[in-house]
Formats: sequence, C-alpha cells, structure tokens
Amino acid sequence: MSLPQPGLIAVIGPTAAGKSARALAMAGQVGGEIISADSRHIYRRMDIGTNKPTPDERRRIPHHLLDLRDPDEEFSLADYVLLARRAIEDVRARGRIPLLVGGTGQYVRALLRGWQVPAVPPNDALRERWAAFASEHGEDALYAELLRRDPGATFIDKRNARRVIRALEVMEATGQRWSDLQRREPLNLKVETIYVNLPREELYARADARLMTMIEQGWLDETRALLDYFASRGLSAEAALRLPAMSALGYREMARVVLGDMTLDDAIAEIKRATRRFIRMQDAWFRKDAASAATDAHFSTTGA
Repeated sequence: MSLPQPGLIAVIGPTAAGKSARALAMAGQVGGEIISADSRHIYRRMDIGTNKPTPDERRRIPHHLLDLRDPDEEFSLADYVLLARRAIEDVRARGRIPLLVGGTGQYVRALLRGWQVPAVPPNDALRERWAAFASEHGEDALYAELLRRDPGATFIDKRNARRVIRALEVMEATGQRWSDLQRREPLNLKVETIYVNLPREELYARADARLMTMIEQGWLDETRALLDYFASRGLSAEAALRLPAMSALGYREMARVVLGDMTLDDAIAEIKRATRRFIRMQDAWFRKDAASAATDAHFSTTGA
C-alpha cells in the first residue's frame, strides 16, 4: 500500500548546499511545483547575483513567488506569508504538490509555523529613527531595546537589524508587542521537511565557485544596469545602496566596483567573507528548526 503524499514538501538549508537541484529533481518525480522561500528572488532585475532559477529551469518546473517587485519597492514578511499560502492552495487545487524551497529562515519559519504577520504599512520616520539609533549605539543596543519593549521577541535574529527595526516600527505604530501580533493559523497540511546540508568546508568551496561563475555570467553588468535603473527613478547611488534589495549578498560590493570605490579583487574577498558568515547564520537557524522538526516522522536531513 502506498503512503499518502505530503501536502507540502519543504526543502531547506544553507546557501550552496544544493537545495534547488534537489527540489527540481523531486518536483519532476512527484508532480510538483516550486514555491520560492528566498527573500531576494522576489526582486526583478536581480537574477545573476541572487542565483535565481534559470529560464530553462522555470520551463521544466513551474516556479512561484519570483519577480514580484522592482528592487526599489516595498515587500514585507506579511506580503510573503499571504502570497505563499495562496500559491500553496493554488498548486494543491490543481492536483500538484508544492515544494517550498529556499534559505530565508524567517520566510520558512513564518509560513510553516503559521504566523499571521500584521500587515502594517511602512513608517519611514520611525524606520529612520531606529536606523539612526542603531548607527549611533550599535546593533546589540538596538536588539536590547527590542527585548526591553517585548521580552517575547527573542525569535527575531539579533543579527538581522532590518527585521529588528521593522519589529520596533510596528510596535510603535500599533501600540502592541510584536510577539502578541504573531497570531498563528497553521497550514493544516502534512509537511515533509528535507534539510539539505554539506560539510562546512565543502559549502564554502561551492559558494566560492558559484561566486566566480556569477561574475563570469555578467554580475557586474547586472549591477551597473541596476544603478542605472535606480538613477532613472531619481535615486542616488548612496540612497540605492541603502535599499533592502541591495542587502542581498554581494550587490553592495559589486556596486562599489562599478562606482570605482573598490577593486574587483577586494569585492570578491569581502563577498567570500560575508558568504561564510551567512552560511554559518543559516546553518544555526535551520539546525534549530530542524531540531524541533526531528520529532516529526516526515523530517529528514540529507546532503546534496
């Protein structure tokens, strides 16, 4: 007797571990479609540097939640959760299996744990005030201020200053604690979670090789076109580099190369260092989620 199919397959893990290749193969085997859980794949005009699925891969397997916004437009966690739930419902309604694939831990956790994130519009004045606070006092002080106002907000990654600022912004705008606003509405689906990982040094080597491939594919030209786009929208290079989209790994360094403020060799060295930090952060995040999911019979961990 065949086992019942999962309602959702989540393929998670750190960058360069091979999640996308694993998910593409699985989708072909089970009749699935891929739902991106990558916070940078939502932006148009940013294909090479975000390692977005290629046109050929998209033709082979339908992909969802790619190219949703231009890089100077707002996109929140609340937007993602809403659109991802709709995409899952749509895929399942057509008799297909949705595969949630990506390395943005906050997206994965919010969706799988059923967070109902408040859809509070951005408040630029509050955001700028907290950004100035972080610049003056440091990110540790910023996180301490968050926990002083909401001791239950420890699930927010202290290293993600943008998320910390957003939580403070929402709390001031609503008068409610962020943790109280995180209502839960479970997906009510059987989820099979596959944690894809490799030995740390192998991840670093794969990430380094991918970086050089992206440069060969024209990442500098893509970044130059991005800066031209921002200029056409009335944004200076300095203002553009502060946009959330440009916090994607490597784009600020590539932009500084284009602007003549950094050599390509220095940019490559800095991107490698930042990628290693990001891999360690992702691994710690997903291992924590993996530990909580390990009691589920439908959880597994694997290499690429």
